[in-house]
Amino acid sequence: MIGVGLLGYGFAGRSFHAPLLRAVEGFRILGIVTRDPGRAEAARRENPGARVVDDAASLLGERSIELVVVVTPNERHVPLGIAALEAGKHVVVDKPIARSAAEATRLADAALRSGRLLSVYQNRRWDGDFLTVRQLVGDGLLGPIDSIESRFGSHLPEIAGWRERPEEAGGPLYDLGSHLVDQAVQLFGPVLRVYAELDERRPGTLVPDSVFLSLTHASGVRSRIWTSFVTAELGPRFLVRGTRGEFQKFGRDVQERQLIAGLGPGDDGWGSESEELWGTLRVAGAVPVERRLPTATGAYQRFYELLRDAIARGGPAPVEPAESIAVLRVLEAALVSARERRAVEP
Repeated sequence: MIGVGLLGYGFAGRSFHAPLLRAVEGFRILGIVTRDPGRAEAARRENPGARVVDDAASLLGERSIELVVVVTPNERHVPLGIAALEAGKHVVVDKPIARSAAEATRLADAALRSGRLLSVYQNRRWDGDFLTVRQLVGDGLLGPIDSIESRFGSHLPEIAGWRERPEEAGGPLYDLGSHLVDQAVQLFGPVLRVYAELDERRPGTLVPDSVFLSLTHASGVRSRIWTSFVTAELGPRFLVRGTRGEFQKFGRDVQERQLIAGLGPGDDGWGSESEELWGTLRVAGAVPVERRLPTATGAYQRFYELLRDAIARGGPAPVEPAESIAVLRVLEAALVSARERRAVEP
């Protein structure tokens, strides 16, 4: 069993990481750090046997803890990650890996010095809709890909929480944008140019809350990405255009909603989407084809399954730090692009 220390028990720690760690064979949560009394009570109730403390240093000194998962506000990712690596622990950091590529590079360098494994929780590589698009692109059914449109937003009319603070790299660009850019790079490879429009729409906001990115990949494909905190009605989650046809998909992956409801890997319906939410595939030709395409089963647990195997066998991390650093360079280029109103090389 791999002993786990969880640094943070807010929404992400409680709803995403802890349930998956409990569900994946080979892990045992031994310690949780939180300073919030209510979260501490929930942590004890939901993780019997785990030691709940309010100080990370005491947990990092536990020899029984082999893996540390950093699920804190963004400004604490790098200092806590480095401290855990220097304590001889393997480390998972929630996305974004850091507030800047320079910070992330410091963390990656610390991992190399320690000889420990460092990975980044880019769980949306295992969204069912993304897995469907990846398979479809790989099969070549749409022909060479021209472009992809990717949308993911939230409706947050009130400004609240650390994700709204500039010093935390707050706002949708780094929050959801780090997922969407990572997905685009996984599909179509490195980004050559970035054009961005970043706007502040809500009164009093301190960060851009409406984001559009246009990415030109080295492969020639263009990814057009929308994310915001002012999205009342979301458009297509994916629209993929190829020379032979297109694929359009509405709705969001079900796993987040299922985790919040208390479901997890192994439960009936886990990661499975109802037929009315399947995407539509249209293929041109002498006899055009239009049909609903079943959504692949989502599998957030795969991240921790791959991580477990990497720790046990010394293999690659499920998400390499260099991949997340490349994403941060794209996000930083977007900031420059929006400010200077031009396309920028990341």
